[in-house]
Amino acid sequence: MSNTKQIVEAILQSARAAAVPLANASTAVKNKALRSAAEALMDNQRAIEIANADDLEAGRKAGLSAAMLDRLMLNEGRIAELAQSLEDVSKLPDPVGRTVRSWTRPNGLKVSLKRIPLGVIVMIFESRPNVTTDAAGLCLKSGNVVVLRGGKEALQSNLALAAAVSQGIESAGLPREAVQVLPIRDRAAVKLLVQADGLVDLVIPRGGEGLIRRVVAEAHVPVLKHYKGVCHVYLHADAKVGDSRRIVLNSKVQRPGVCNAAETLLVHAKAAKRVLPSLAAALREAGVELRGCKRTRELAPFAKRAKADDYGREFLDLVLAVKVVDSLDEAIDHIRQYSSDHTEAIITNDAQAAERFLNEVCSSTVLHNASTRFADGGQLGLGAEIGISTSRLHAYGPMGLEALTIPRFVVRGQGQIRG
Repeated sequence: MSNTKQIVEAILQSARAAAVPLANASTAVKNKALRSAAEALMDNQRAIEIANADDLEAGRKAGLSAAMLDRLMLNEGRIAELAQSLEDVSKLPDPVGRTVRSWTRPNGLKVSLKRIPLGVIVMIFESRPNVTTDAAGLCLKSGNVVVLRGGKEALQSNLALAAAVSQGIESAGLPREAVQVLPIRDRAAVKLLVQADGLVDLVIPRGGEGLIRRVVAEAHVPVLKHYKGVCHVYLHADAKVGDSRRIVLNSKVQRPGVCNAAETLLVHAKAAKRVLPSLAAALREAGVELRGCKRTRELAPFAKRAKADDYGREFLDLVLAVKVVDSLDEAIDHIRQYSSDHTEAIITNDAQAAERFLNEVCSSTVLHNASTRFADGGQLGLGAEIGISTSRLHAYGPMGLEALTIPRFVVRGQGQIRG
């Protein structure tokens, strides 16, 4: 433990030292660093593949599933994609230094809000090594230092990726300590990272609900939380059969194991007889197991009886909870009770009902006549995202570059004093 503590403290101290020059780096220098990092990934492709092969072999011996091994694997094509993502981030607008708004006070003081980096960000995540370069690129462009603690299964891969990125950063004249991977597997390191008040400005955990709850319970520094994605689709009284089928199927079936997939379908009673039988059949044909209330099962007899805890549950699978409701009010109340503040959608051509839903449902992303799968930084035009926040703090929803900065007050005077 003492050795782990020394390693963590040394990394965080060097990260803090790198924060000032990085925060003050010009857009041109940061873009050069990103392009250099992309080149370094390709130049070090062989070393990255060798490190990844060690992780894959260890994973096979540990009994990792084929799906997990596939997520872990880095080959020539995937490394090229990681490099391209860094190139793409270099082309995004730089939020640092941007004036949010400005005004002049009656006493002549000129006040403006300008965006600045957060400082030192700790990213704690599981398995996928691509998060290493994605987080590095977004943090670098937004002027933030990042310390990465990935899953033990990908340690060698993450270290190799970070070494290449750091090489590129340094060649552009910025401190290589701007991106670091914790080089140890000791679980005690997580607690040390999230309790490093004064050295760490923000913790972003990405992974299962258990990981995030552990981080939140132990942290002494701010944490952006994303416990789970319990996403709802509500079919209002006038919902059309075609729209409902297309949007619900996409929301549930396209990628059922991700956080913006629909987990609960709510259907207005006036639409249920018209829409639900054919929609339920289409979902069944797509391999979805339905778990419904009594009225749902009357219209879709093959549906299983929903248990109380099926509502509010993140299945991350081809399973969908269904409930028939009597009103928009009941749908909104249900979402308020069971939502995880992630994403909710309404399907209707009733403009008044849509506006009520969009205004009264307070989740981080709300949609009208569109799939929940659009709750994604890339899909919403952010260019890329570092994660999705369901915490109502400075960032809420998909987090792009701007969410990795904060506004501060800049005040210019001519000798004014307060009376």
